[in-house]
Amino acid sequence: MIRWNVVLAGGIGSRFWPLSTPDRPKQLLPLVTDAPMLCDTIDRLRASAPPERTLVLTNASLREAVLRLAPALPPENIIAEPRPAGTCAALAWAARVIAERDGAEAVMVCTHADWSIGDVPAFQATLDRAAQVALTERALVTVGIVPSRPDPGFGYIQPGAIVHDDVRRVARFAEKPDVATAVRMVADGYLWNSGIFAWCVGDLLDEIRALTPEVQPALEQAGDDLSAFFATVKSIAIDVGVLERSARVLVLPGQFAWDDVGTWAALHRVRQRDAQDNAMLGPSVACQSTGNVVHADGTLVVLYGVHDLVVVARDGLVMVTTREKATDLKTLLDALPTEIRDQ
Repeated sequence: MIRWNVVLAGGIGSRFWPLSTPDRPKQLLPLVTDAPMLCDTIDRLRASAPPERTLVLTNASLREAVLRLAPALPPENIIAEPRPAGTCAALAWAARVIAERDGAEAVMVCTHADWSIGDVPAFQATLDRAAQVALTERALVTVGIVPSRPDPGFGYIQPGAIVHDDVRRVARFAEKPDVATAVRMVADGYLWNSGIFAWCVGDLLDEIRALTPEVQPALEQAGDDLSAFFATVKSIAIDVGVLERSARVLVLPGQFAWDDVGTWAALHRVRQRDAQDNAMLGPSVACQSTGNVVHADGTLVVLYGVHDLVVVARDGLVMVTTREKATDLKTLLDALPTEIRDQ
């Protein structure tokens, strides 16, 4: 098997304001450990494929930053998207690049740069198995995380008919549910939709040709011109554009801690916590305070007698909210004067 790792590292992560900016989005920040999330992701994948068979898909404006953080990657393996066009376009172009270099039988394993992963050996073993299933079954394989709680913040996958062992066909993909529906889904054996995929690049390109008119014409007409492709391709997610339309999709359960780290509040789940249940990174002290999230970037933060807060300090700007309200920073950003929001 010739295996490639593909890392999706686009987006700006506005839900991590004020630390994240368009030039410094969340995947380039040390949110879970002392290392940027992109570096943690590449380190987790290093054992399964060398740097020359690792692609990073990112915004054109972030190309130089990615090169600085991942100097072992060949510069041509940083695919800089001229504009956001959805995961289907990005992964279609990556599949074409891999097919040109290593042929249609090469297996492509896709992950995102902004996840927290617990039990890294189990994660690596699951990706290895997904790659093998994709090759032997000639299927599009997704990994569904066995839920640890009914979470309305994630999409879900309903497993269908058994193929063999714990490999199942996908009965359906479900959008983010309300709380009551999430509870029912977990009880009924649904899995979290992780966004981990594995397939032979030729199989993905075949399905795009057959099923995805939003992407196929641009892919066919652009040739090897990345700019021409992104100038005309229609934006669509890989789940919607391919997986929900294909009869070749299988799901494999992933039994390891996984989180897409979507908000500041998520850091309370994924960071190490002290004896008072505080998740703190950077210079900070907590006294008679519990359940807080602190990210101090160069500024000392002292907490006294407070609970369930999020405190972020950066370059003279301090944001304080609750863990509950941290899931809705858009309301805050919309209310702020431009000179504060964009500093």
